[in-house]
Amino acid sequence: DVCSSDLLVFSMTVYGQDYVPGEVIVKMKKNSTSDQTQKFVGKMSLSSKMSLKRSWKRFNMHQFKLGANQNVEQAVNDLLLDPDVEYAEPNYLFSKQSVGIEGQPMSFSEAVEKAATENESFAGDDDDDFGQTSAGIQADEAWQIMSASSKRPIVAIIDSGVDYTHYVFDESGAIWVNEDEIPGNGIDDDGNGYVDDVRGWNFVSNTNDPMDDDNHGTHVAGIVLGITQNILAPQLQPAAIQIMPLKFLDNNGVGSTSDALEAINYALDNGANILNNSWGGGYYSQALHDVITNGYNKGVSFIAAAGNSANNNDASPVYPASYDVPNVVSIAATSSYDSLASFSNYGNQSVHVASPGISIMSTLPGDSFGYSSGTSMAAPFAAGLAALLVREKADINGYQIKGVLYDHSDAVGGLNGYVASKSRINALEAVGFVQNNDIDNYQPEYSGGAARSTASSGSAAGGCGMIAKVLKDRGGNSGGNEPPSGGKALLFLGLLFAPIFMINILKIRKKKLIESRRQFPRYKMDSEVRISVGEKQLVGQMSSISLGGARIDTDALLEKGGVVTLNIASPEGDQQIQVEGRIVWSEEKKAYGVQFCDIRDEAVAAIGGWTKSLSKT
Repeated sequence: DVCSSDLLVFSMTVYGQDYVPGEVIVKMKKNSTSDQTQKFVGKMSLSSKMSLKRSWKRFNMHQFKLGANQNVEQAVNDLLLDPDVEYAEPNYLFSKQSVGIEGQPMSFSEAVEKAATENESFAGDDDDDFGQTSAGIQADEAWQIMSASSKRPIVAIIDSGVDYTHYVFDESGAIWVNEDEIPGNGIDDDGNGYVDDVRGWNFVSNTNDPMDDDNHGTHVAGIVLGITQNILAPQLQPAAIQIMPLKFLDNNGVGSTSDALEAINYALDNGANILNNSWGGGYYSQALHDVITNGYNKGVSFIAAAGNSANNNDASPVYPASYDVPNVVSIAATSSYDSLASFSNYGNQSVHVASPGISIMSTLPGDSFGYSSGTSMAAPFAAGLAALLVREKADINGYQIKGVLYDHSDAVGGLNGYVASKSRINALEAVGFVQNNDIDNYQPEYSGGAARSTASSGSAAGGCGMIAKVLKDRGGNSGGNEPPSGGKALLFLGLLFAPIFMINILKIRKKKLIESRRQFPRYKMDSEVRISVGEKQLVGQMSSISLGGARIDTDALLEKGGVVTLNIASPEGDQQIQVEGRIVWSEEKKAYGVQFCDIRDEAVAAIGGWTKSLSKT
């Protein structure tokens, strides 16, 4: 495909439908060895309604194939009524976030010449030259200060596979090797459930050959490696990182939730430090959320493409980039001149940082090179940079990586209002900061809907939905930013109203689902609330409250996704707290709500005290 790189808009719709026909994913309430689970699986199989296709026992999740003439949405409806089922959902489809290759694939010499033409600083004969983009991310300057660490972080490329025979990966030794597996003996030597998985896995065909048949994954992998070394050098240096090829997208760049779950679990079980996810879709999957949360608890960084539909992700989320798990970094795309790409999704709250994504030079199958555009190309720049951070500080976790990428990037005026950090990544800044500062071993608790620090006072830095500062320098000076151990507290509450969103998608109005998914008890509370929207001051009534948010009644029209400040009076009117939050709208209740963010501990304590005398709703 040959397209104008500044006029690209991509559709999220694939194959005319949004889920795999005849399949559902079900999570049981009890553990997988319980009688209830065994009876349920047996009952479904005997009734011919469903047959078990795959299980993820650690999560007590199961993939079922429906019987003939079974409707997916009706099956989900019926499953939600089962008292043993925690949730059920279609097996949603996701797609790659890039256009096809721009122009014809090039040879090495053609790529060097083209890079020199596009980037005046690229000479092609120097190991420190960076020719993939002319944007000022200072990758080659970062290489010059890299330490002599022997740590080789693993970046899982969860994509369409990788041409692991490409000389760039082969000569540099970049492809991850499963040393616990003996190749070609037909035995699962390491007992991980995959036979002869020497270099990853193909979850589309369920084989040990993750070869790329779409170009996309190989291009992504070349960007990840390319920010750590010059992949257009005449002689390649030994790779400082490892690339783990995991194929879940087919040759059309489309993949299912179930295969994504398998790929993510494989990456986590086999030592990946960073997961690059240059794919997405418009449907919320609780199953995918649960698996990503498991990665967060293991300290892994999850880099995700924000999407390519010029969409505001604050108002219309794209997943997995829009999950509120604190290790997820949503990446927008910019041009070489640091303007937001016309196709790039954005979000002042939910898209965290930007990275080059227009006409990026990288590897293609068959020892060739080519250009492509998209947030698919922007995300791997961040993933490769995250790998350099792990290389410098082996114990840095995904939450902390997000903080470094967010805070130690280049401020770009054109990103103001579009990207939370208002910044584009800078490799030299980020690597230099991690090298010269101690890591505060901090990660907020997170269980799938709320993340909260254990600090005693203070407020989180960065505004609604942002993470607190997590690093401090060796001398104890935070450079004007208080470390979290000094009293930062925050609540990540992105799923409080997710049940309403999920119900709208599936057209299910089951009260049971809402109750099972709600993160905090809600209480009746008739109190006046003053709403600050920019310079406007509105007065309304609040009819319910929880630690996650409040329902408000007002005649004013409020913008969904807008950030507001609430001054909430106590039930007796003798106390008042101030809370920032984001406007949400419940179509079912025809009412506004405010999802709290960065809530202070004193506000948490006040709400907790109020609700002791209130009745639940």
